[in-house]
Amino acid sequence: MALLGSAYSSVRAQAPASVNDGIYTAAQADRGKAVYAMNCAGCHGDKAEGGTSGPTLSGPDFTNGYKDGSAGALLTKISQDMPSSAPGSLEPQQYADVFAYVLSINKYPAGQTEAPKDAAALKGTKMAAPKS
Repeated sequence: MALLGSAYSSVRAQAPASVNDGIYTAAQADRGKAVYAMNCAGCHGDKAEGGTSGPTLSGPDFTNGYKDGSAGALLTKISQDMPSSAPGSLEPQQYADVFAYVLSINKYPAGQTEAPKDAAALKGTKMAAPKS
């Protein structure tokens, strides 16, 4: 019985295979929407459509740009480089929440577990085109 329990634990600890596996919660994306409005919309647009000083964070241009990378790389980009006027100035939870919001507006499904604050935990989680 102990052997079965340890096998189950190691399976649960693995990162989701893809962003289509629900790697954030709806509540987290809602928090991220508020953080995005205050810190990101000025450059990236109210609906992440892109602005005069920031690229689009929604739609095929965005998803195609990240489809061969990892979710961890996207979270790292957000947390180390944004906001452009003060990189790294938000709390780790705020960055994870914005990451969740960006996934939600790109129609990636929400799940039961919040996206982690540590990008390393998502290193093996692939970006992919959202499932229709």
